[in-house]
Order: sequence, then structure tokens, then C-alpha cells
Amino acid sequence: MDKKKIVAPLVCHGHSRPVVDLFYSPITPDGFFLVSASKDSSPMLRNGETGDWIGTFLGHKGAVWSCCLDKHGLRVATASADFSAKLWDALTGDVLHSFEHKHIVRACSFSEDTHMLLTGGMEKVIRIFDLNRPDAPPKEIEKSPGSVRTLAWLHGDQTILGSCTDMGGVRLWDVRTGTIVRTLETKSSVTSAEVSQDGRYITTADGSSVKFWDANYFGLVKSYDMPCIMESASLEPKFGNKFIAGGEDMWAHVFDFHTGEEIGCNKGHHGPVHCVRFSPGGESYASGSEDGTVRIWQTNPSDHAEPESSAASGPSQGVKAVVNEVTRQMEKELIVDDKTAFAETQTVN
Repeated sequence: MDKKKIVAPLVCHGHSRPVVDLFYSPITPDGFFLVSASKDSSPMLRNGETGDWIGTFLGHKGAVWSCCLDKHGLRVATASADFSAKLWDALTGDVLHSFEHKHIVRACSFSEDTHMLLTGGMEKVIRIFDLNRPDAPPKEIEKSPGSVRTLAWLHGDQTILGSCTDMGGVRLWDVRTGTIVRTLETKSSVTSAEVSQDGRYITTADGSSVKFWDANYFGLVKSYDMPCIMESASLEPKFGNKFIAGGEDMWAHVFDFHTGEEIGCNKGHHGPVHCVRFSPGGESYASGSEDGTVRIWQTNPSDHAEPESSAASGPSQGVKAVVNEVTRQMEKELIVDDKTAFAETQTVN
């Protein structure tokens, strides 16, 4: 049997509790960035390519369930169990505005033009805040039939799609009328809903199934049964020829989009995988887990290049110098036989 070459992931420490959401910015003149939401109440911003810690957003008093970056990488939005959604300056870490709610906020999303912020949660109310007038009352659209779990914009901010924690299906609201115009039926609750970078597909994870829907006509394009309950799925953005999924078995799976065949499986997390997302160029993807770490995996590691395989440092300044030294020592490609377990990446306490 031929040996498979596997490059160990970049392991990003810093969170003290489970990582429940991840979001990549588009590619900007300064590169691209990754923001992570955690039950530790402190979302973090990292370099999307290297995993290096940039900063931590301090101010929430409860678990942060959702996070997103605007398309310029200049602002971050977060949704929290402290009954608020916050808008942050990604450069300084300052709170620009706090949007108060009456219950836990589970989802948030910037509009494509970055002028609006969408929120939803346990109130079963979907709100649209005008970021040019953050103190103005938000627009509220038709009440969701259940607690909101995920939210996303579609069709140039003309449509909102959302799923519920306590029932199956993805519902689509017309922003102009504020009413539900379509429901994409699923048997189980949809825990992840992503609009592809080209706007062609909606990718959903519901129970032990990953589905792909036509984002314009809303027909079911493909549905694949998964080896376990999957909490999150993401379609490769550049070629659309593969997708990733993560869930209860603690592994990050890679599948062929056209056939559903598993073509890769990355092991290393020590708890269920709650979220997976492809980087904007598709060269890597990130996974967030119950174990409190974010891992960045290369999708097509070169046989000749020597990629960095290091533990990206967390926010503790006291260990920064030590982490940098360890990183320099670990900058080599780790090649292991497919029958050999991954080596544990060293953690600096």
C-alpha cells in the first residue's frame, strides 16, 4: 500500500471552552482573516492563513454563539447568550455598538453591502439593524416558527434564509414583504446553512445528512448520508468539487461533491466538531471543536514545499516568546503513514 502524505494541522489554542462558530473574511488587501466564537464569551480574530492570533474581543458576559466579518475585514459582529449582539472594530477591538435583545441571540450576519446586520435567536424574531443608524429601531420581519439557529443573506440581500433549533427545514423570507415565501424541507433540524461563494448553492447539515440546494430555484440538487450526525458542512469555494463536514465522531471529513465519496479524513480533535469552514481560496479549511481548539487543515499539501506546522499562539503575552521559539523548531512537514496516528502538537501553557 502506498503511503499517504499528511500534513499536521495548525492548532490554534486560546479558547477555554468549546468553539461553536467560525467565519472567514473574503480576501482583502491585507490577506484574509478568521474569527471564532466560543462559549468562553471571548471571540478571537486570527490570520486566516497562518492561524496566528491577532486579538480577542472583550465585552460579552455569556457564551458567544455566532460570529461574522464584513467583506472588508474591518468589522466583526457577534451574537451572544447575554441577550445582545455586538458590532466590533476589527482593527482596535473596540465595541462600536451593542444591540440589546430580550433573549439569547444565536445568529448574526452582515449584508453583502455591509450596511445591515441580521440577528435572530430564542425570541423567534428576526431583526435587521441599519448600521448607518445603529440607534434606530430595527426592522422586524415575520416571526420565525421556532428558535432561530442559523441566518444568512441571499440574492443580493433581498432574501433571508434561516433554520430553527427545534424543527426541521430552512425558511426563506422576502425582505421587502417580511414574509416566508419558501421552505426547504428536511427531516432533522438544520444546524448549518451556508451560501456558496458564487451564490449557486445552499449547503445544509441536518442530522446525518448533508444537502445541496439550488440557491435560485430552491430544488434539492444532492443529498448525501453521512457516517455520523454532522453539525456543520462547507462547500469548497473555488472549484466546488468537494465539501467538508464535521460532527459527533470528532473527525473532519472531506467528500467528493459529485459522488459523495469520502476522499479524506483528518483526525486530531478531542471532542465533537461543531463547525467547519473553507478559507476563501479553498486552499485550507478550519474546524472548531468541543475541545476548545481551532485547527486549520491544508486541502492540497505540496509534496515538495515545507508548510508550517505549528501551534498558533493564544492571547497570553507571557508565553508569546516561548511559543515563537517552539514554532520555529516545529516548522517542518510532518509525513506519517496512513496507519500511524497523528502526533500530538505541543501545547505551551
